[in-house]
Amino acid sequence: MIKKILLALVVALPMCAWAQAPKFGIVDVESIIPKMTEFVEAQNKLSEASKTYETEYAKINEELQKLYTELQELDKDPNTLQSIKERRMQDIQDRDKKAQQFAQTAQQDLQRQQAQLMQPIQEKVMNAIKSVGTENGFTMIFPEAVPAYISADVQDVTALVKTKLGVKD
Repeated sequence: MIKKILLALVVALPMCAWAQAPKFGIVDVESIIPKMTEFVEAQNKLSEASKTYETEYAKINEELQKLYTELQELDKDPNTLQSIKERRMQDIQDRDKKAQQFAQTAQQDLQRQQAQLMQPIQEKVMNAIKSVGTENGFTMIFPEAVPAYISADVQDVTALVKTKLGVKD
């Protein structure tokens, strides 16, 4: 019995000596994503879409201003019937409501486009982090913004992830 225990210890001790201590890393994703070419392209697409919406919104506001100016002219004319003035005022209110709806829809569409454009970028970064973790034997890699304390044993793997993604500083 004692021989079996000693044999088990003799076999287990070298394995324990070879076993690594957990290896932890941190990564600053916020410094990586803005430097990726995919991110720059996504930002350009969003900027173009935003400009298109801004141009259209400016046209709508221009039309509203024109209607308002016409209403002011009608207000000065004593021969204009009150019912005509009220109809014009209602028309202005309706168009203003449509302009507000347009602005809201545009904002929602831009948010949707941003989410669609960022999703593959975030996946690419996560895959690079996983790859760096696997290749370098990390137990866990945390976002840099989360930890309240980082010991000297924790390695910053941001540079490794940037290299994996081909991102230059």
